[in-house]
Amino acid sequence: QLVESGGGLVQPGDSLRLSCTASGSTLAEYPIGWFRQAPGKEREGVAVISSDGATYYVDFVKGRFTVSRNNGENTVYLEMTSLNPEDPAVYYCAAAAPRARVGLPRIQDYNSWGQGTQVTVSS
Repeated sequence: QLVESGGGLVQPGDSLRLSCTASGSTLAEYPIGWFRQAPGKEREGVAVISSDGATYYVDFVKGRFTVSRNNGENTVYLEMTSLNPEDPAVYYCAAAAPRARVGLPRIQDYNSWGQGTQVTVSS
């Protein structure tokens, strides 16, 4: 069971750090993807961190978002900076199969999803 947290209301240009934790399982061996879905839009990939720590970002977040993992805390983070009016959405973390080979985030690669956390950007 994945659980996201850290969402909230921020102003344009602000930062947020989202967390993804798991109960009953160790995240270290799972590739974790971050996705988002805005109202009326399809869910889209944002970033991925593989089980060995490799990271992948879609173009529109490169240089602004950073995905990392702290295996001691059993947590994966998505650090978001320079948030803009295109970023508001429900953000989800998802796990792929243990030690699966992954690259840029594709929904079909992930089979366990959290409930999402809302990110709102407004002045």
